[in-house]
Amino acid sequence: MILAGDIGGTKTILALFEQQAEALTEVAKMQFPSRSYETFEVLIDAFYEAHPDAVIDAACFGVAGPVIEGRCHTTNLVWELSEEALAARLGTARVRLLNDLEAAAYGMLYLKEEDFVDLNPSAKRQNGNRAVIAAGTGLGEAILFRDGTQFHPSASEGGHCDFAPVTAQQEGLLHWMRSRFKGHVSYERILSGAGLATLYEYLGESGFAPEPIDMQNLEEGVDKSAVVSRCALEYGDPLCSEALRLFAEIYGQEAGNLALKALSLGGVYIGGGIAPKILPFMQGETFMNAFTAKGRFDTLLRSIEVKLSRDPETGLLGAAHYAADKL
Repeated sequence: MILAGDIGGTKTILALFEQQAEALTEVAKMQFPSRSYETFEVLIDAFYEAHPDAVIDAACFGVAGPVIEGRCHTTNLVWELSEEALAARLGTARVRLLNDLEAAAYGMLYLKEEDFVDLNPSAKRQNGNRAVIAAGTGLGEAILFRDGTQFHPSASEGGHCDFAPVTAQQEGLLHWMRSRFKGHVSYERILSGAGLATLYEYLGESGFAPEPIDMQNLEEGVDKSAVVSRCALEYGDPLCSEALRLFAEIYGQEAGNLALKALSLGGVYIGGGIAPKILPFMQGETFMNAFTAKGRFDTLLRSIEVKLSRDPETGLLGAAHYAADKL
């Protein structure tokens, strides 16, 4: 039996899989609010209470944070995870922690074509590395290195790199955000759930358009970014629509940056929970124009496949298959 997990700042999903030949079958799955648990071990105990007879042969967990020598201090939680401690708790030495985007990248290899939306239909299929970028609670980036026959996931913390503006509007955004975030402004500060709300606030303070009624006097605890998206997608509100357009533009820029750094001729995958929810803005010309606007490398980027995953559990799938294939 394989135990796989996708550990995020907002939620954690654990699932049991049975392996038969090369096929994996999901037999149980539970979702937990991450911040409701003091440690990951306490969450594991809650899972075992629901599945007391589970005997784990191998386990793999994708976790939001850098994994160094089998340990991870999560980026958006106060958890400390250790392969050694988890091996003792689960009763198996076959335990691996992966960066969450490393797991998601591996999972992309097991999705079907119908699970993707093609953002660059004029591209040609090529062999080579692939890149994965995913905006959700934070911004994750990873590379699938191709050795000629197989892909190997490689983690990064590229989402925390410096944001580089390319338009006058973005230069104003950077100046505004520097005062808010004490100097350093990363792409994650923009390309994330909280980042979308930040873009809305910047545009509102810059006088781009009046604030819609739905955004006024929001109750405490309401997801501001979700309301911004709704006002843009359902009502066409000018201020909220510009926030989503700007989000898609910067998303495309950074996806193109990652494609160049990884030389991902094999394609770029867009993951995370935000992109499928704002699909009309991702499919518009803004994203791909920003993706390809790299001067002398414009033609190269136009040749690269760009696919948006609709599957919200790619990281879980990747963790399960990594356990089956590599452990």
